[in-house]
Amino acid sequence: MQVLQILKSKADDGVVTVPPGTLISEVAKILAERRIGTVVISPDGGDTAAGILSERDIVRELARRGGSCLTATVETFMTSKLVTCTRADNADDILSKMTEGRFRHMPVVEDGKLVGLITLGDVVKARLGQLAMENSALEGMIMGH
Repeated sequence: MQVLQILKSKADDGVVTVPPGTLISEVAKILAERRIGTVVISPDGGDTAAGILSERDIVRELARRGGSCLTATVETFMTSKLVTCTRADNADDILSKMTEGRFRHMPVVEDGKLVGLITLGDVVKARLGQLAMENSALEGMIMGH
């Protein structure tokens, strides 16, 4: 299964972005209100990805620095060395990269342009659906249908 198929199956294919200079407190509010785990930092309104900031990043800094980290900007804590994929990439490869890298969100980038965001949950859901279809087909073959 390709990333393209997973993106097509998502209920919301939009990527939540914030510009550089956004306060961590603002990002925490966005994450909570939208019930999402990450935002992409984009200097041009979502065309390109300069970094990514997750709930985990914020919690880690809260533990290290306390509440004062909420007045910092996203550049302070974002991951700027992004691991990205394309729509043509294989979902199993993405799952391996996420597992090895211990992250749950991967921007989908093509020709330098941000085209989507894929999550570990998206990949697992797609893989489980694929396994269920294969299981059903095998049961049908066994039963002679």
